[in-house]
Amino acid sequence: MSGPHLRVGHGFDAHRLVEGRPFVLGGVRIEYEKGPLGHSDADVLLHAISDALLGACALGDLGAHFPDSDPQWKGADSSRLLAACHELAVRHGWTIANVDATVVVQQPRLSPYVPMMRDAIADVLGLDVARISVKAKTSEGMGYTGDGTGIAAYAVVLVETLERREPDHSAFT
Repeated sequence: MSGPHLRVGHGFDAHRLVEGRPFVLGGVRIEYEKGPLGHSDADVLLHAISDALLGACALGDLGAHFPDSDPQWKGADSSRLLAACHELAVRHGWTIANVDATVVVQQPRLSPYVPMMRDAIADVLGLDVARISVKAKTSEGMGYTGDGTGIAAYAVVLVETLERREPDHSAFT
């Protein structure tokens, strides 16, 4: 079989929003009175993209590589985590074709920050920004993403390789 081999991965993350935490999303600091609560910097967008990338390459999930039980990841910059996931994918012969992500939160308004997020993600992954899509949505006041208590992100990553690859499950042991 010749030609590129493609795989798609899907990622999801959600965090509670609390007062007194910095709001970092897509590697961009956003001024807001609340921020996501988590073991690392709780950047739901980069976590969802990381999980989608790992899933596409059959390399486990973010928690398998960076468990919240490990103190070394306390307050970690999620850009570093995404970069490490990308390096792992590349070591296994995969390249990213594109990233498509959606963030769901009522407030703050994210549209002014989307271009900066796309740039930051493209920089971490070494991709042209044209391969990175970030969309911001509200949930019309419904649920935890609409009542101000939480934020969620969904991501899809398409990876490709010129060789047929079978999952290497030893990669995350």
